[in-house]
Amino acid sequence: MPVDKREFDEILSFELHEPADILDPDKLYTIPELARLLQGLPADAELSEANESVFIDWAIPWMIFNQDNLVIADPQDDDVVGLYGLAES
Repeated sequence: MPVDKREFDEILSFELHEPADILDPDKLYTIPELARLLQGLPADAELSEANESVFIDWAIPWMIFNQDNLVIADPQDDDVVGLYGLAES
C-alpha cells in the first residue's frame, strides 16, 4: 500500500552507479556479486538470503539499463548462470 511521504523524516535522491565506478575492468562477477558492489559492499560480503534477494532485485534492472557497458561470459561451473564484467571502452 502506498505510504505518504510526510511520514518520513528524510527522503533520499535515487542515484545509480556507473559500471566503471564499481567494476574492476579485469574481472567478471556473478549477479549476486554485482548486487553487493552496487550497495557499496565487498563482492564476497556475507548477506542473509532476504537481503541478497532484495539487492539482486535492484541489480538486474541496473544491468539492463547499463547493458551497453557490460559483457557476459559463459561460466566454468554448472552452478553459475553467467559472469558479467565491464565492456572495453
